[in-house]
Amino acid sequence: MITEEEKQTEDSTFWDDPKNAKQVLTEIKNKKAWTNAFDVVSVSFDDLSLVYELYTANESTEEELQQQIDDTTKKIEDLEFKNMLRNESDRFDAVLSINSGAGGVESQDWAEMLMRMYIRYAEAHKYKVVVSNVLDGDGAGIKSATLQIEGEFAYGFLKGENGVHRLVRVSPFNAQGKRMTSFASVFVTPLIDDSIEVVVEQSRLSWDIFRSGGAGGQNVNKVESGVRLRYQYKDPYTGEEEEILIENTETRDQPKNKEKALRLLRSQLYDKELKHRMEEQMKLEAGKKKIEWGSQIRSYVFDDRRVKDHRTNYQTSDVTAVMNGEIDEFIKTYLMEFGGK
Repeated sequence: MITEEEKQTEDSTFWDDPKNAKQVLTEIKNKKAWTNAFDVVSVSFDDLSLVYELYTANESTEEELQQQIDDTTKKIEDLEFKNMLRNESDRFDAVLSINSGAGGVESQDWAEMLMRMYIRYAEAHKYKVVVSNVLDGDGAGIKSATLQIEGEFAYGFLKGENGVHRLVRVSPFNAQGKRMTSFASVFVTPLIDDSIEVVVEQSRLSWDIFRSGGAGGQNVNKVESGVRLRYQYKDPYTGEEEEILIENTETRDQPKNKEKALRLLRSQLYDKELKHRMEEQMKLEAGKKKIEWGSQIRSYVFDDRRVKDHRTNYQTSDVTAVMNGEIDEFIKTYLMEFGGK
């Protein structure tokens, strides 16, 4: 299939429709990412088989065999991890919003630290970061900020960061040097193009023609200009099917009535897609949590040198690395446990 699509790009008329051409190239790129990843695993398996044969013939060491086993295992895990990012929206850019919780300057400082952490993470992965809508705090830190993170799979990797992040530390803003607890929320959404592509599958469409005039008299329509459009719609998200029925007798011109009926069909399909987008957004909104005790997804305890994700129980003692943007293991662990659900 990829070969056939690549042949399309060699056609002299390929770029006559720039929008379609761009879509074809994107699909080829997405499919190649999977086939290339599979090829890497396949080659590693072949290498493992060869090393094992050499080992059984006493021509290779146990250390070399174990090294190849570890290398192959890692490649398989990487492919499994990639499979956790199979939703359409996972490939989109991400919009990441940070809001400080109650607690004044301490929480505002924590919100700014989180913003710095995500910027460092994005820069390390060669993502483009645009910082916008920053609301400075009272004296230090920020009350809120929005980051637009642009790059392949940006949303897929960062979607698990949704939730409340809790900081425990000896506050530099407290004269008595007390241990303080602060909260900030992170909310990640995919950056989707405003335009919604409406595709009418011709194989699912049929027409009935009928006379569109009245019952009799001078207004009887002697030609069959009325049209009835039947469209066997299949919901791309649930698989449910229904028949959309549209009649149009607006004019005595059959082609114009057909054109209007198709316009009405596209309008209905657009509305269905729009409602789906709104439902998905509502699910994301429902994922927001109150910025308070008991709702945090991750705790950062500076004094004990511990950062722990409460959903997966993964933790690390390297607090400095985490605050410098090294959160890959948290992301990977979350996606491997919840990404496929």
